[in-house]
Amino acid sequence: MSAAAFMPPATASGHSRRFIATMVFVLGALSATAPIAIDLYLPAFPAMADALGSPESRIQLTLTSMMIGMGIGQAFIGPLSDRFGRRRPLLIGMSVFTLTSLVCAIATSADLLIAMRFAQGLSGAAGVVVARAVIRDHFHGDDMTRFTAKMMFVTMLAPMLGPIVGAQLIRFGPWQTVFVFMAVLSVLSTFLVWKFLPESLPARERRSMGGREFAASLGTLVRDAHFIAPTLVVIMNFSMLFTYVSTFSFIAQEELGASPGFYSLLFAAGTLALLAGNQANMLMIDRSQSNQRMIVGMVISLAGVLWIAGVQFAGAENLWTVPAGIVLMMFGCGVVFPNAGAAAMSSQPPQIAGTASAFMGSLQMGAGGAMPALATIGGVTLANMTLGLSVYAAATALAVAWTIRVYRRDPVVNA
Repeated sequence: MSAAAFMPPATASGHSRRFIATMVFVLGALSATAPIAIDLYLPAFPAMADALGSPESRIQLTLTSMMIGMGIGQAFIGPLSDRFGRRRPLLIGMSVFTLTSLVCAIATSADLLIAMRFAQGLSGAAGVVVARAVIRDHFHGDDMTRFTAKMMFVTMLAPMLGPIVGAQLIRFGPWQTVFVFMAVLSVLSTFLVWKFLPESLPARERRSMGGREFAASLGTLVRDAHFIAPTLVVIMNFSMLFTYVSTFSFIAQEELGASPGFYSLLFAAGTLALLAGNQANMLMIDRSQSNQRMIVGMVISLAGVLWIAGVQFAGAENLWTVPAGIVLMMFGCGVVFPNAGAAAMSSQPPQIAGTASAFMGSLQMGAGGAMPALATIGGVTLANMTLGLSVYAAATALAVAWTIRVYRRDPVVNA
């Protein structure tokens, strides 16, 4: 095996095409439920601020609270899925998500909405963390990268359509309509899990994990550079992406003059670029090594961030020049994400896939909630967004370099 390749070679997964197609659809829909709950209501931010009598920074906390809730929820639900299997935590979590979505729809204050969004994140974490564990139950190496990329295509369609749908919902109804819509999507996802998702962790492989065992497992993961290095790539890349997601609604509409409908189109263009990067990565799997693909994605993302900074420095920022850089950045993220995530999860055995997924997801969601807030100290402005993107893009590059070094020194194949 070449020292430059830090992922196991492609192997036949042994699953039928029908099985894989079903899993892509079900896990894609499941993984998309919480993300669409994140950005479906972004076009409604200004309307929510007016209706609830709260400043923009307060409304943005509803986004942050959900991200933090998803991070904490994954920390608990992942280990539970290693102990009780995958289906039970999924069904319970998605049912609670439905209820909290309905409570959000009747919230009368920003404080109550912040609290309910936190609860929504806690329960919605089930879909995200268990989906990754189910994938690890069935796949590893480049097979896992392929499946992750296919699932991401389905998953990313939801964020792309979310703001467009959200803009139409608030066009014909109040902002509360978006949360009712979230509840309907959650019911559909729960039905798909109940009907089509078989249990993927046999009882004989489940682990009864107490507090001491859980702490020991986390300690092992933290000390394992094969896991923590690509996990840092995921975290920093996600921080960069979410800094854009959480701020550009205000910037596009209030600083650059976009309407809610045009903003939703710009957001869709960025998400489409993420999808395009994901599909480009799939085409490169049989022609390149995982480290090479990550470098390509990282360079493209850096180019996009530098473009945004250059446009702002030149005083040429507008609704065309800034999104052009965002499209480049998002394309690069679409290449980096599946390779980094698959590297981290493939380094661990299926018996602790839930715990590994929970740890990675908790760090990712926690960073997604905290990092954008750090990048907007002093106000939600294009200058602050650009500064945040630059810092996290540089951190992503450092994490990619560390990952490549670790896997060149000691390639790992974990069936």
